[in-house]
Amino acid sequence: MPTNAFHIVDVFATATYAGNQLAVFEDAHSLTDDQMAALAKEMNYSETTFIEGGNPDDGFDVRIFTPGGEIPFAGHPTLGTAAVLREHFDAGDEVTLNLGVGPIPVEVRHENDDDVYWMTQNTPEFGDELDHETLAEVLSLDASDLDTDWPVQVVSTGLPAVMIPVRNRDALARIEVGLPAYRAFYDDVGVENLFPFCPDPRDEANDFAARMFAPGHGVPEDPATGSANGCFAGYLARHQYFGDREIEVTVEQGYEMGRPSHLSLEAEDEGDKIAVRVGGCVEFVAEGNLV
Repeated sequence: MPTNAFHIVDVFATATYAGNQLAVFEDAHSLTDDQMAALAKEMNYSETTFIEGGNPDDGFDVRIFTPGGEIPFAGHPTLGTAAVLREHFDAGDEVTLNLGVGPIPVEVRHENDDDVYWMTQNTPEFGDELDHETLAEVLSLDASDLDTDWPVQVVSTGLPAVMIPVRNRDALARIEVGLPAYRAFYDDVGVENLFPFCPDPRDEANDFAARMFAPGHGVPEDPATGSANGCFAGYLARHQYFGDREIEVTVEQGYEMGRPSHLSLEAEDEGDKIAVRVGGCVEFVAEGNLV
C-alpha cells in the first residue's frame, strides 16, 4: 500500500478554516491514475493535487483531480501546491507548476505582513456570448435578476467558465442550479463551470461578490475559484467594466458556504493579448501519510 505524505491547506483564505480546501500529495509517481482518482474522491474537496516530481529550475510536474476526474488547470490547486512546494521543497518565492495547460508561474509577494501567492494564468480566450434568459433558467432566477448591460460569455484561461452578471447580492444569494436545465445547457454549450457575479460585496473594501457552480465536475459549489476568477479578470479588462483596459480588484466568494474567501485580480488588455494574474493567501492546516 502507498504511504505518501500529504498536506491540507486552505487557499484564498481570510483565516484558517476558511477559503478553499486542498489536499496535496507528494511522490505521486508512485501512484496509479486510478489511485489518484480514488484519493480525490476520498478527500472530497473541490480538487486534490499530486506532485509527480521536478525541481525549481525546470518546474514541478503536478496533476489536478476533482472528485469527478482529472482536469488540466485550476486556480486554488495551483496556489496551494506552490505554497507546499515553497515550504517543504525549498522551491523559493518563484515556482513554476507544469500542468495540463502548460507551465504556470507563481510568485510570492510580501504584502502587509502576509505572503500572498500570485499566479500568472494563460491569456484568456473569449467564447460565445450567450442568452441571458437561458442562464437565468439554469440558475433558477428571473430574467430580470441578470444585468443585461454586460454579456453572459464563455471565457477560458485553461478551464472554461461562463461569466454571468447578476444585478445584486440578493439575486446572487437566491441562486440554485436547476440540474435538468444545467444538463441541457451543458449538452448545448459544453461548459460546466458557472460564475455569477455582482458589484455588490458585503465589505466595501472588496469590489465584487461571486459564486461558482460546477456540478458536472462533481462540485455543487466551490468556495474560491482561481481559474474562474482569472477568466473574470480578463472579462473585466476586455469589456472595460470600469472604463479602463487595466483592472485591479478584489472578489469575495464562499460566504454562502461558510468558507469566506478573498481573491485579488489584476489584468491588462494589450489588444492582442490580456495579461491575467490572480492572488491570495494560503493557510496550512494539517499533514499526514497514507496508511
